[in-house]
Amino acid sequence: MSTDWVKSDRQLAREALLRARSRRSLSAATISTIVVVVVVVVLVAASPGWSRVQDMFFNTDVLVTALPDVLRGFLLNVMIFMIAEPIVLILGLGVALVRGLRAPVFFPLRVLAVLYTDIFRGIPVILLVYLVGFGIPALQLQGTPGDPVTLGIIALVLSYTSFVAEVFRSGINSIHPSQLAAARSLGLTHAQTMRHIVVPQAIRRVVPPLLNDFASLQKDSALVALLGPLEALRQAQIHVAKTFNYTPYVGAALLFVALTVPLARFTDHLAARAAQQRGGG
Repeated sequence: MSTDWVKSDRQLAREALLRARSRRSLSAATISTIVVVVVVVVLVAASPGWSRVQDMFFNTDVLVTALPDVLRGFLLNVMIFMIAEPIVLILGLGVALVRGLRAPVFFPLRVLAVLYTDIFRGIPVILLVYLVGFGIPALQLQGTPGDPVTLGIIALVLSYTSFVAEVFRSGINSIHPSQLAAARSLGLTHAQTMRHIVVPQAIRRVVPPLLNDFASLQKDSALVALLGPLEALRQAQIHVAKTFNYTPYVGAALLFVALTVPLARFTDHLAARAAQQRGGG
């Protein structure tokens, strides 16, 4: 005998009401967005200097000429990001784990980890690029890198590892001490507890802030241009110097936005999903 569940009239009416509210909210949001965009466009287009700004920053002919070189330079930015990101992840987790060591014998390592995070978080990235990019070659030590791209990656790794290490440490500290006590009561060592219990949970909790850091890392890869590599910003600067028109800068900015906006939306999605899972739990 079939006992298929059938929605009641009250449930159907409730779902219809929710759909109606959703449609009204969507319509209101769409209309308000269109109104705001139209008002902004009208105000900008009616400003006295708009024609000059349009010619200097939104010149289609200049953009078409510069875009191939800027895009080729942007691929270098992406390569720098793809190399630096996994290194930052590994080193950041390592520094966070060192700061969590409590045995007296590891006290010197903890001090070094604290000094590292405090110092490199306090140095602006642009200043660190200068210090590494020009300081290491000036030492004239055998075996030290001289390639400006490599030096730029080193500077970015040194800076962002200090931030990512603190993100990992906050995730590790968020694990309730009862889980550590339970693991030790089962006979697990500190290393086994961190590997199998603490670190996997901590990583899941800190994924959204990590993605925010990596969005910033992608943008700051443009600072490598200070050392001379022909990445997107440097290519744009070359075309600006030739044409005295700033449209290539706008083109480079749009490329960075096209990469960071999807990453930002993915971060929001992960944060919302994590909040939903915690609420369900």
